[in-house]
Amino acid sequence: MPRLTKIYTRKGDDGYTSLGDNRISKDDLLVEALGTVDELNAVIGTILTCPIKDKNIIGCLTQTQNDLFDMGGEMHLPERIAITLDKITYMETQLDHWNSALPVLAEFILPRGNQASVFCHVARTVCRRAERAMVRLHRQVSLPNPDMLCYLNRLSDLLFVISRVLAKETNEQEMMWEHEK
Repeated sequence: MPRLTKIYTRKGDDGYTSLGDNRISKDDLLVEALGTVDELNAVIGTILTCPIKDKNIIGCLTQTQNDLFDMGGEMHLPERIAITLDKITYMETQLDHWNSALPVLAEFILPRGNQASVFCHVARTVCRRAERAMVRLHRQVSLPNPDMLCYLNRLSDLLFVISRVLAKETNEQEMMWEHEK
């Protein structure tokens, strides 16, 4: 794989970028989806800068970062399937495990807590945006691997549960939504 020896190339100054052998507009739905998945990866990296006691969460989030890079690669080279049902099943197993130790929710909670927990909430919302971008792309050109949609959908749930676990690590009180009655 070629390494980046020069960061700027000036090839994108005209509003187009290269994906493989193709030049496409930077406002193309594929570029939007790729960029949002990249942003999600960066926000997950931000979570990992915080103190986290549960090493399994660190491992899960690190694996997720690798998966998101794989997803971007798969979007570039659709013949190379990287997001598989095994990855989704792994997330579901983690979700069930961590969620079983949390109090049952009767109401929505406000996105608060400690810094790691709040960053998880931010990552969850970016994940939902990535999912919406991917759905728009899928409606325009059928994705060769619709499991990417399932992966992002499940990931947002996982990030929500992890945010609750991280808040619990520092005994943060969950703030319930107080809706108008």
